[in-house]
Amino acid sequence: MINSKTYQDGKDQYNNEESGTFGFFNEIQSRFAKVDPTSYLRRSTESGYHYWGRRLGSLKPIELLVAEYDKAELKKYLTWWQLIFIGIGTIIGTGIFVLSGQAAAQNAGPAVTVSFIIAAFASMFAALSYSEMASMIPVSGSAYTYAYATLGEFVGWTIGWDLILEHMVGGATVGVGWSGYFKKFFALFDINFADSWTEPTVVWDENPARIYYTEGHYFNVPGFVVIMMVTILLCIGIRQASWVISIIVVIKLIVVFLFIFALCGFVDRANYTPYVPPNTTGDWHFFGGPGIFAAASTVFFAYIGFDSITTAALEAKNPRRDLPIGIIGSLVITTILYIGFCTVMTGAAHYSELNTSTPVVTAIEAVELRTEQSWLWLKVIVIFGALTGLSSVLVVSIFSQTRVFYSMAKDGLVPSFFAKVHPRFKTPYRSTIFVGTIMAIMSAILPVDLLGNMTSVGTLLAFFIVHCGVIVLRFTRPDVERWFKIPGGKYLFIVFPVIGMIVSILLIAVSEVTTIWRLFVWMAVGWIIYFSYGIRNSKLHRDPVGHFAKVQADIPSSSASATNENVYTTHEEYNYTAPK
Repeated sequence: MINSKTYQDGKDQYNNEESGTFGFFNEIQSRFAKVDPTSYLRRSTESGYHYWGRRLGSLKPIELLVAEYDKAELKKYLTWWQLIFIGIGTIIGTGIFVLSGQAAAQNAGPAVTVSFIIAAFASMFAALSYSEMASMIPVSGSAYTYAYATLGEFVGWTIGWDLILEHMVGGATVGVGWSGYFKKFFALFDINFADSWTEPTVVWDENPARIYYTEGHYFNVPGFVVIMMVTILLCIGIRQASWVISIIVVIKLIVVFLFIFALCGFVDRANYTPYVPPNTTGDWHFFGGPGIFAAASTVFFAYIGFDSITTAALEAKNPRRDLPIGIIGSLVITTILYIGFCTVMTGAAHYSELNTSTPVVTAIEAVELRTEQSWLWLKVIVIFGALTGLSSVLVVSIFSQTRVFYSMAKDGLVPSFFAKVHPRFKTPYRSTIFVGTIMAIMSAILPVDLLGNMTSVGTLLAFFIVHCGVIVLRFTRPDVERWFKIPGGKYLFIVFPVIGMIVSILLIAVSEVTTIWRLFVWMAVGWIIYFSYGIRNSKLHRDPVGHFAKVQADIPSSSASATNENVYTTHEEYNYTAPK
């Protein structure tokens, strides 16, 4: 059913703009407000170069996104408190149990607590932007979908490819950290496993930059196995996975509180001096004031997770309301815990001793030496909590990546193989198996510091794009309902996303140069794939009229009337022939 009146209104507005009545701003706004499937077709008088250039900036209308949500095959099960638990389950993981100690030892010293605050500052601005976007575009795909709807298909693809870096490489990082705690747990009982099958194959040195094979290190078996086990769990269903996450999060929170309150009375204040160690190497990344920001770029990985909540939109019962609650709630809770955790850890052990794969255990052992008491009970509990906590991060990392693949496959930018849903479990099982296997192999081969830095930079780029998208939609689609709005009214709201954009760029700038180069190489590979496959198979261009009609025909009748008002008829300016 087509509403021709709405289309005619859009056409009249366009004609008025052409005559100069409305001006440049309204011309831009009309481009976002029109939902005309024929606008994606090649005009009869349009050159090939102009048409292909226009395809790069093609927007996916919000109305079409909402209609696709209504017809999604995935099971809608998640509530707001489960979304908060998903956020906490992802956020509290490798960042706190592994990277916190390495950032303190290599970059910031005891001031790593300040680094966490800076990273939280950047994350909070991003959380506000993600919350507003999620409340108006309640679909999976996270920043990929938001970029597609606001900045065009090419930018959407770029961020989608960037999210692959974030989730897939991030999950591999967690697998390496999980293996370290696995070894440490059994070592408490004098059961020692050989490095040959519990350490990654290669080692990475940042200064000077080099990657090399370590003699006797063959394959990280524990990291590989745990990722494959999580992959099987996610193939079975999100309901089972969400309950596993909830149980693990409760265990994780108990362990974090226990560590803080058990050791807070045994910190050595001398470990806080100097609070900001001086730079003695000449490289500004290592200690001093700039080292705090370099550490912030690294520990920013610790906050990756709240954005993963948005990938669960298609499986949330009330995504417009519950996604913002899950995003902001999980970020606030974990920030408070991080500050307390790092303060105790750097007080319990000197920062120079924390450059290990298990810095939390190192801190407990330092207290053991000073007090000459056995803290075996706490080490057992903490390591068990770290293992379970890192497992929950793996669950959400693989879950998030498969949902991004699912969204991209539905749009035709990657093969439809990734969009295949299991007939019984209602999960994208093919993409889950694919992602889990690649992630497991990366975890078995690559070291944690190399993977962690790549993930942080990729996430910051995604945050930057989401900030841009919020600003664009505030001015181009003010008519779209928003359950959550960034505070500040019609114009002052812009302060928050602009500051978030600046902070994201600054944190990227203070990253290691080699990390930024690796990001560029990754993006270049993604652009090759897009121009060789994605742009040629995009559903918005292969058969836009047929795609719009199919989505409209397949959605439930209760939602059809709302969608009908926003889908437009063809226009005589275009020559349309459905592809065979």
